[in-house]
Amino acid sequence: MNSKDDFLKKLLLTFKLEAQEHTNVMSLSLIKLEKESNIESQVNLIEIILREAHSLKGAARSVNMSEIESICQSLESVFVALKRQQLPLSETLINSSHKAIEILDSITSNIGDESYSSKKSKVSSIVRQLENVFKVSMPVVQVVKEAEIVENIKNNNDNQNIEQKTDSESIQNIEPIEKPFIIEKNYKIDTVRLSTRKLDAILLKTEELLSVKLITEQRAIDLKELELQLNQWKKQWNIIQPELQKNQQLTENKSKLNKHSNNPRILDFLEWSNNYVKSLESKITKISKAAETDRRLVGGMVDSLLSDMKKIVMLPISSLLEIFPKIVRELSHDQGKNVELIVSQADIEIDRRILEEIKDPLIHLIRNSIDHGIESSSERELKKKPSCAKVSISIIQNNSSSVELIISDDGAGVDLKKLKQTVLKLGLSTQEDIEKLSDSEILNFIFYSGVSTSPIITDISGRGLGLAIVSEKIEKLGGTISVKSNKDIGTTFHLLLPITLTTFHGLIIRLQEHLFVIPVMNVERVTRINKENIKTIENKETIQLQRQVISFVRLSDILELKRKDPEGSDSKFILVVVLKIAEKCVAFEVDEVLSEQEVLVKSLGKQLKRIRNIIGATILGTGRVVPIINTSDLIKSAIKFAALSTKPSIAIQKEEVKRKSILIAEDSITARTLVKNILESAGYKVQTAVDGLDALTILKTEAFDLVISDIDMPRMSGLDLASKIRADKKLSNLPIILVTALEKREDKERGIDVGANAYIVKSSFDQSNLLEVVQRLI
Repeated sequence: MNSKDDFLKKLLLTFKLEAQEHTNVMSLSLIKLEKESNIESQVNLIEIILREAHSLKGAARSVNMSEIESICQSLESVFVALKRQQLPLSETLINSSHKAIEILDSITSNIGDESYSSKKSKVSSIVRQLENVFKVSMPVVQVVKEAEIVENIKNNNDNQNIEQKTDSESIQNIEPIEKPFIIEKNYKIDTVRLSTRKLDAILLKTEELLSVKLITEQRAIDLKELELQLNQWKKQWNIIQPELQKNQQLTENKSKLNKHSNNPRILDFLEWSNNYVKSLESKITKISKAAETDRRLVGGMVDSLLSDMKKIVMLPISSLLEIFPKIVRELSHDQGKNVELIVSQADIEIDRRILEEIKDPLIHLIRNSIDHGIESSSERELKKKPSCAKVSISIIQNNSSSVELIISDDGAGVDLKKLKQTVLKLGLSTQEDIEKLSDSEILNFIFYSGVSTSPIITDISGRGLGLAIVSEKIEKLGGTISVKSNKDIGTTFHLLLPITLTTFHGLIIRLQEHLFVIPVMNVERVTRINKENIKTIENKETIQLQRQVISFVRLSDILELKRKDPEGSDSKFILVVVLKIAEKCVAFEVDEVLSEQEVLVKSLGKQLKRIRNIIGATILGTGRVVPIINTSDLIKSAIKFAALSTKPSIAIQKEEVKRKSILIAEDSITARTLVKNILESAGYKVQTAVDGLDALTILKTEAFDLVISDIDMPRMSGLDLASKIRADKKLSNLPIILVTALEKREDKERGIDVGANAYIVKSSFDQSNLLEVVQRLI
């Protein structure tokens, strides 16, 4: 029984993977079909979708997934009719097909989960939609330019029979067999499915071999040094040996006179020692040569194995970006905007583990572009911009160890005025300091937690957490993120990422007795400069390299290491390492650059999860543990741009929460009681009103810190209540949260128009979500 259950689990897992491949192909082909105008290309895309649906239906039947089989059957019916020109290619057909594929993907992704049954319940609804599309559109045969399509198909497929057939006949003839099926003698399996968990375990063990390579290299170096020491001894011996021979002659003459002299024994010992050291030298030379041979062999094998393993886990970035056309389509439709996604150079390969980690950050950046950056069609028309906005993702491979992702849009750009206001409101800077900052320096505040320029908080955006999380994830991978924005031209994010996750080439530098590793991907150059070339501009030390003035700092100062010689050495020259991230370039003084080598990154553990300026550690061949520099943090520290800690203590927060009072306007006693209990449990003082008019009456007699209101209420709606609050001078700054069942884009826009600060949809209502928004507003 157990073996049977195990078999079924493995079978479902295999089906899950296969189904995902089919739904991905169908989704991408459907998006292409929607935009394609060429008749021949449309026919090819319809054929691809039809075949994928048919294959998925067969696979679903083999594992008794009747729900999936039912949807695939309906999709087949629609696309067979579309292929025969019995249906027009309409927006309704495309949207219904997209929904069907979404349900397919959702069901297969949740097989075995608790939410599986809820996903299955949507099957009958989507099947009815597809059947309605088929039934409604069947009479509209004349709408399609049948003659033109048929003629085109005839020209390209002279031997194809386009007579009417039944659905089953059509499906059977999708892939005509022109030759009899012959089993080849040299049959080989080119691919094999392997659990990523197993693959990652093998890769980690392989990467650990890098330590073995470094150790063998170090042992070879140690033996070479031992040989050099013996050579030094040999030189000294050769110098003193003639003197010993003279002394030996004198000693022999004396020993004839004094029979009790011990000198001959001493001289004999010295001679024996000489011969013994020569034998040791011979053995050490042999061991050193063997160690050098082993170093080359082990180094070559480890490098080759690591290279092969990296190729196994390397995937083209296109494998991640396959889902993005669908995401852009859904987001733009939801926002009522027309957006085109452009992707270039997506065939560049990168570590699969990095792809998994950057998926959410990329989705958030795309969502930000569409939600905040891209204007509405009417706004774009006023600005004389094309009605179809563009969001692009470009990939550039800088070198063998890093890749750059550029996400840009042609939207309105970041509103620097609003950003400054938010920064000042959150206490991240003072008015005096912020006026001294350049536009690019002000833009960096968007990566700070809590910073948002959105006019309203919704279930999707406005909390100011997204870009902070994006920045944190990118830096955790050892990468960097920067932003550029121009008003009415657009915004561009630059992501610099390592190609592999756990190993990279590092520069080992020395500060006094301390060693550190700097990732080579961020090193612009290493050079010596004359101390006289250090100039002070606006109270900041700078140097000039290639006619460019860049900031200069002492690395020991940034890392808070005491300098033993504050005045520096007698030398007129100092060594600097120039680091560059995006447009930021800083020169750091170091004592010595020891070497460049491939290093294996080790985490510092949960206790040291986040240390400023340090991202991890590595172990050298000598066994010494060396910290790895976080270059992004280092540059922020160097330009004095670190975030200020403004969070009050927990005790103070609780004290403030208890003093805050909230008014709830809600006509439903159930919803009113629920929200009241949540807020009172969190320590707030709460009063309730049965509708907008009741709430407005209470506001005229009592003071509150926040109003939470439903929209649809008798006597006065939540929208009218918000408008009256904003029109009252005494109440105009009172924060307002709308909690409603209305979730259309138009409803949210009305919420913005009346001056609401947040808009929470009841279908996505969550206790923590509500409390988070309340805490942000009061």
